[in-house]
Amino acid sequence: MDVTKLSESERLQEAHYGRIVDRFEVHATDPCTQVYRQRFIDEPITEGIDLRGLSVLEAMCGHGGETSFLLQRGATVTGLDISAAALDRFTQRWPQCESMCDSILSGSVPDESFDCVVAVGGLHHMHPNVSQAVGEIHRILKPGGYFCFSDPHAASMFDVFRRLWYRLDDLFEENEAGVDVDELIREYADRFEFVMTRYVGSVAYLLVLNSLAFRMPYFLKRLYSPAVMALEATLNRVTGRRTALYVVAQWKKR
Repeated sequence: MDVTKLSESERLQEAHYGRIVDRFEVHATDPCTQVYRQRFIDEPITEGIDLRGLSVLEAMCGHGGETSFLLQRGATVTGLDISAAALDRFTQRWPQCESMCDSILSGSVPDESFDCVVAVGGLHHMHPNVSQAVGEIHRILKPGGYFCFSDPHAASMFDVFRRLWYRLDDLFEENEAGVDVDELIREYADRFEFVMTRYVGSVAYLLVLNSLAFRMPYFLKRLYSPAVMALEATLNRVTGRRTALYVVAQWKKR
């Protein structure tokens, strides 16, 4: 990948993840996080899709947080990430998978080449190019293909605290922000069928999935995770667009 062709925000992200990849991987690969991902993210965003034999692009894949789930469901997985350091972890963990060190915005992925694109926690790193990223995902999907994603969203009443947190914490880069899902839905209403768009996430999202941001030691995380995940499962029944911390979505290309 030629970093000189990246936008300023993409260069920031590429360099940023080169700095934090070791710390991030420790927190993102522990068993508690994997249980959270499968239960609250992976299963909901792929619900009703038979992944057996499908070609899946894990976009902005990092170390491959969703790869194990996708492979277990029978998918053929390709990982794409802008960070060479993160993609090195991906190829070490998943040597059976193809990988691409590139930006989703580069246009290098051929038209209509994947049955499904999965992006978990990737779009909010794409500002100010979130819409263009979704447009590229639409382009590379086969007709009837699925875009399955999860990200923090801008309509949450807690987004003001997230913006402050992102500015103060060196684990986040300056262009990161919640995703305006409402605007994306308006913009892409003629190109996607919105099969499922659900607003969820509370205490376990913070303390389990994002334990690195709270600098939680693993021995403590292991102790509290079952209880906070049980609490989150209950709260998800009543959370809505304004009170939830993130979105899980499954959109189908028209």
